[in-house]
Amino acid sequence: QVQLVESGGGLVQTGGSLRLSCAASGRTFSTYAMGWFRQAPGKEREFVAVITWRYGNANYADSVKGRFTISRDNTKNTVHLQMNSLKPEDTAVYYCALKRTYGRAWEVSDFDSWGQGTQVTVSS
Repeated sequence: QVQLVESGGGLVQTGGSLRLSCAASGRTFSTYAMGWFRQAPGKEREFVAVITWRYGNANYADSVKGRFTISRDNTKNTVHLQMNSLKPEDTAVYYCALKRTYGRAWEVSDFDSWGQGTQVTVSS
């Protein structure tokens, strides 16, 4: 069992910044990657960013490249998402997720454990 707890969401104006954090606990020893997804009202959950646990290789959705940065702290089993230049279309519930299996597949179904989500609202 793995528990993921997100924090850092909130309300920010267009152009502002937020930093999300996700703390993992439990059986984290077999983690291959951790990522962030988001889901806006009426839309499907979508991939935002991911980072491999051992080597720290990162991948981003095109919509956030150059604005968001994912990082991890292996010693604390924590992953962060620094979000800059936020836009109203970034408004969503952001979910942290953990993937155990090797492979560069970042679909929702590829991840094994999920956090409860944290709300990010960007006002125009």
